[in-house]
Amino acid sequence: MRMRKFTTVAASAAVVALLATACSGGGEDPADGDGDKPTQATSNERSDKVLTVGMPNGEASANQNPIAPGAGSTSFGYAYAIYESLMQVNEIKPNDPPTPWLAEKIEWNDDYTEAVITPRAGVKWSDGEDFTADDIAYSLQIRKDNDELNPDFPGQYGDITTDGSTVTVGFTSGQYVNAVKLYKLLIVPKHIWENEDPVTYTADDMIGTGPFTLKSFTPQSVTLVPNDSYWGEKPLVGELRYDAFKDNPGLTTALTSGEAQWGWVFIPDFENTFIAQDPDHFNQVAGGGFGVDVLYLNNEEKPFNDVAFRKALNMVVDRADISATAGYGVWPQIKSVTGLPQPSGDDFIMDEYKGQELSVDVDGAKQVLTDAGYTWDGDALVDPDGEKVSFTLTNPQGWTDYLDALAIIGEGAKALGADAKVEPVVQDTWFNQVINLGDFDASLHWTDGGSTPWNLYSNIMDGASYVPQGEPANWNFGRYQDDEVTAALADFKSATSDADRMAALGTVQKHFVEDVPGLVIWSRPAVAQYSTVNYTGFPTAEDPYANPQPTGPQAALILTKLKPTAD
Repeated sequence: MRMRKFTTVAASAAVVALLATACSGGGEDPADGDGDKPTQATSNERSDKVLTVGMPNGEASANQNPIAPGAGSTSFGYAYAIYESLMQVNEIKPNDPPTPWLAEKIEWNDDYTEAVITPRAGVKWSDGEDFTADDIAYSLQIRKDNDELNPDFPGQYGDITTDGSTVTVGFTSGQYVNAVKLYKLLIVPKHIWENEDPVTYTADDMIGTGPFTLKSFTPQSVTLVPNDSYWGEKPLVGELRYDAFKDNPGLTTALTSGEAQWGWVFIPDFENTFIAQDPDHFNQVAGGGFGVDVLYLNNEEKPFNDVAFRKALNMVVDRADISATAGYGVWPQIKSVTGLPQPSGDDFIMDEYKGQELSVDVDGAKQVLTDAGYTWDGDALVDPDGEKVSFTLTNPQGWTDYLDALAIIGEGAKALGADAKVEPVVQDTWFNQVINLGDFDASLHWTDGGSTPWNLYSNIMDGASYVPQGEPANWNFGRYQDDEVTAALADFKSATSDADRMAALGTVQKHFVEDVPGLVIWSRPAVAQYSTVNYTGFPTAEDPYANPQPTGPQAALILTKLKPTAD
């Protein structure tokens, strides 16, 4: 059987320009990170200084399980300093090969239905036990056996076996588009977890292979210390603390005051609000990829169960204004009618759509509605059933970029005569009721990135993710259904040639443009803020070696690269 092998690769000499931009012209581009700032002198000795990570998610739940949904350890991010993934994936440069981590190599067969995983030798768990192939097999098996733990490969695992030195995992369908999801899975210790229910286990001791171990936990603050038996490059950060902040403004204040030194939050006018407070040390970086933010539309209820109204709304959304005003230039505008971010998506735009760009066309949108039987009562839009058109735009309180974007979208709807209201909700309500249960008219949500556009389209349109309203959805929050699209997404995923993948993508893209199941608003590069007062070595524009955020498997890589800033 021919296998595709991913092993250690040299870093590309080409450097991708990061995409964060200033909110007004003429200023220094903060995406340049440390590049235009004084070089930081560093020390190779472990420091006793604390590195504080902040997230604006409120208090952490007392659940340390790194693979359970809703766990505080992943929401805060500290799970990723303790538990590690099979490979390191650079989401900033999604087409780069992965870097071996807990796996020395992963070999796929030609149709991506089977992967052979070779564990790294010489790794130990933080309790001193050896890390083995059995740990990998167990970590995959509990995901296969428990739907609650398996958002990445639902119903798709086949046989999982070991021969002592390797793990072979089968899949029921080709996983070309999902290979990175396998690479990013966190691995847990079988010798501890096999005596517990992996779904309800809170993993309070947090025995991992990563560069740090848990010292203390409260819902407000979590402290980690270096793992002196770590298999990789020993961390020089003397102590890690993860602090809770209730919202975006709270974390913004902590970052600008130096109370927190690493995190990610949307900061309006970030050049003046954040960077200018200490331009020698404060940095904001952002990188590209295929992630986007989508206005999910409830395709099963008025007014969005009518493709004519979805098309008309798409034609009046001022994406340039949203990017500049709501996103302060951090989130780049989507221009292609295909919804693909550029330049990442250029090679995937079908010939018939190349050069076709989204623009505001109120008159054209009104003609679409007129042709579909809509009328106006004064300025109010009336649907073909004689009912005035109204809908609600919903997102969590405190998510200022989303809420400002919704306001601009609402203005576009009002230009058509639709009554569009913005109603913020409590964050927990949005996560646990609104978006996943389909209890909304329209709501902004992100998509996965990945190394192809498959995740973007699948997250919006895939019938394989469809569940009825009232049942929790992992993706396809708008409940769009089309058998041809579902089949084409499956074909793209299982294809063994680029030609077959592009043929399937053509079908998906045609339906995306013509059916408008959701509105892609802007691209979502990975953004992070950090201070080099105490530590330096974070990803920069000049060296975008990883997604710069602290809440992902890349945290283990970043933490081993940080060095104390010399006094």
